[in-house]
Amino acid sequence: MTVSFDLGSLGAGGIIIAVLALLSALSLTIIVVKIVQLLPARSGAAQREAAIAHWAAGEKGQAQAAVISGKSPADRVMAYAMKSLASGFNGATLNAELLRRGNEEFAKMNSLIRVLELIAMISPLLGLLGTVMGMIQSFQALELAEGAANASILAGGIWQALLTTAVGLLVAIPAAVGATLLSARAESAAQMIENAVGRLMLVEENPNAA
Repeated sequence: MTVSFDLGSLGAGGIIIAVLALLSALSLTIIVVKIVQLLPARSGAAQREAAIAHWAAGEKGQAQAAVISGKSPADRVMAYAMKSLASGFNGATLNAELLRRGNEEFAKMNSLIRVLELIAMISPLLGLLGTVMGMIQSFQALELAEGAANASILAGGIWQALLTTAVGLLVAIPAAVGATLLSARAESAAQMIENAVGRLMLVEENPNAA
C-alpha cells in the first residue's frame, strides 16, 4: 500500500515540511563534508611514534621527514614544533604558539558541527509546530461543519498534522547522531595533538624518556 500526499494540500504543514526538507539536505551535506574532512584526522600515529624515536636519538632530520607529509592535525602541529625546536625557538613562547595552533586545528575540525546540533534541536520543534497548526486547522474545519464532518475527513486532517512531527524526527535523528560522532572524532584528534606535542617536548628535555 502506497501513501502519497501533496505538500500544497497540507497547508501550513506543507510549508514546514518543505523547510524540514531543506534542513535535511543541509544536514546530510554537512555530514558528508565533515566525514571527508575528519577522515584523516586520527591518522599517522605510527609515523609520529617513529618521529619521536628519531628525535630522541638525535636524528632530527629523519624525525621531521616522518611527519612533514602527514595529513592529520597532530602531524602538522608536531612538524611545526620540530621545525621550531631545530631552529632554536623554544620556551614559553613556543608553548603558547603550539597551543594556539592546536586550538586553531580543533576549531577547524569542530566547524559546522554546531549547525548540525542546531538542526537536531529545531527540527522536532518545527515538526511539533506543524502538528499543532494542523490540529488547529482540523478542529476549525470540524467547528465550521457544525458536527456534520465525517470521521474520515477529521482523521485525514490529523494524520497530515502528525506527519510533520514524523518528518521533524527523521531530520533530527541523523543530524544528532552525526553531530555526536563527528564531535567525538574531533575531540579525539585534538587529544592526539596534545599527546604528540607533549611527548615531543618531554623527549626534547629528556631523550631517555622516549
